[in-house]
Amino acid sequence: MVADVDVDQDTGRVVVKRLFIANDCGPISNPDGLRNQLEGGALHGVSRTLSEEVTWDDQKVTAIDWRTYRPLFVGADVPAIETVLINQSEGPAMGAGETAVTVVAAAVGNAIFNATGTRLRQVPFTPERVKAALRLRQ
Repeated sequence: MVADVDVDQDTGRVVVKRLFIANDCGPISNPDGLRNQLEGGALHGVSRTLSEEVTWDDQKVTAIDWRTYRPLFVGADVPAIETVLINQSEGPAMGAGETAVTVVAAAVGNAIFNATGTRLRQVPFTPERVKAALRLRQ
């Protein structure tokens, strides 16, 4: 996966503009279903990368509702997604949709680094964390 992002260095806000996904899961029997799995997984990954976070205090989890645990909301601007499916008809069947979730943070983190020279190492990449990392860069 490769991500194309905009980083507002004043506010720390990161916007994922485009994602490019290539996937080899062996033989493909349902290309549309696979594409849907990958794109849905990528959007879940964007949500986890930019906003979702379980928080807690010294006794309990404090992210207990949709105000305190913030997933990508319905109607949010979502990135354009380009997907390349690699059909290995002679190979074994392997996993597909879950793989897209796992690589988004790395792709977005690399894109942020490319844009700013700043490496982020803790998700979610909230505006506060981005601004803090940018301040350390100087």
